[in-house]
Amino acid sequence: MSTQYWCETAWVDGAVARGVLLSADDTGTLTAVQTGVDAAPATAEVVPGFTLPGGVNAHSHAFHRILRGRTHGDGGTFWTWREVMYSVAAKLDPESYETVARAVFAEMLAGGYTSVGEFHYVHHAPDGSAYEPAHAMERALARAAASAGIRIRLLDTCYLTGAIDAELSDEQARFGDGTIDGFIDRHAGLAETFAAEFPVNAPGESFVHVGAAIHSIRAVPAANLPRFAELTGPVHVHLSEQPAENDACRAAYGASPTEVLARSGVVDERLSAVHATHLDDEDIAILGGSRAAIVMCPCTEADLADGIGPARELADAGAVISIGSDQHVVLDALRETQSLEAGERLRSGQRGRFSPAELITALTEGGARSLDLPVGALEVGKACDFIALRTDSMRTIGSLDEQIVLTATSADVHLTVSGGRVRVRDGVHAQLGDVSDLYAKAFAALEMEG
Repeated sequence: MSTQYWCETAWVDGAVARGVLLSADDTGTLTAVQTGVDAAPATAEVVPGFTLPGGVNAHSHAFHRILRGRTHGDGGTFWTWREVMYSVAAKLDPESYETVARAVFAEMLAGGYTSVGEFHYVHHAPDGSAYEPAHAMERALARAAASAGIRIRLLDTCYLTGAIDAELSDEQARFGDGTIDGFIDRHAGLAETFAAEFPVNAPGESFVHVGAAIHSIRAVPAANLPRFAELTGPVHVHLSEQPAENDACRAAYGASPTEVLARSGVVDERLSAVHATHLDDEDIAILGGSRAAIVMCPCTEADLADGIGPARELADAGAVISIGSDQHVVLDALRETQSLEAGERLRSGQRGRFSPAELITALTEGGARSLDLPVGALEVGKACDFIALRTDSMRTIGSLDEQIVLTATSADVHLTVSGGRVRVRDGVHAQLGDVSDLYAKAFAALEMEG
């Protein structure tokens, strides 16, 4: 059985195409992509506007969404923001986390994302003891993603120390696995559990995948880093988000975080460096030369006053640029992508640092590469994941073809499809209903005012 969508205009093979007929099989995998089809067949849903491959959110902490609009009262710093984050993390249990994540993933779909890399470190109960049954928090996230219909790469995160040569704090106890062997063993068990409970079959119906992450140089001792080269699949790491992180790393190891990772053998095409804000020329050369992915999270980096990373220089050096929403200051794939270019313009004094085509690539193919998912392009054999933008709204009317990526917002996403199925239509989730109602349940589950 085939599902068909006829798109007025769409982004195909790196260019704008008109009259695009997409056909997907019953697994949600694209079986045909035809361009120049003048009229929609009777069997196809008509998709007006401009269709893009689904956005890939390559860096998410789902529960951070609860902090939105709650950390600005006294200004503060990244480090004081972190204390508020710990207070929310302490409230989570498997049931409430599933409720929170379901709302967040539904909002992501409404905002233009159809895939997410969930950088997950809230593994255990607040006292650090393991849940029974095992992997309860991870399974909660997977169920939330599957029910919302967003493709997830759950990036199982290693978090062993509170700072370099420091024990975990009480707030961090639930993040840790004691030793690197403890992490490796739990990670292997998680992969086996997910393989049984969420089997990977055809690209379109494979909604749950596992990867690994190094929380940061602060949280994983350098002596443990080579163990990540033993793992298969993507490896992500928070890298040089704050100058204080670089200073502590140099004091302890006599090298930058990038250099420490490179010496450990984990800087290669499987690595995604998140933020990569405070880099020197040697760091850029290492990351670019290895063809690593870089996950820029411009709205979070602005909100936390992290700084503006050298995205253009990294791309020119050979790194693959992708987009993440991190703490979900906004869940708007277009606004996040626009902020990448805006930051480049502000720090360089030049326009057009990334072309509209390059921005689309960062949002789609770049994220697909970072997460190693069968998405990112309207192409036979890949998942039938796409978003459609209004071209006639007060924001977008008059925009020329792909330049709409610089004018549209999540308010212009009128249709989101993943796995060949409509997930969000005009802001309402087709299976879960109104996203605001989902958030009301999430705040209630945490006994917080929403």
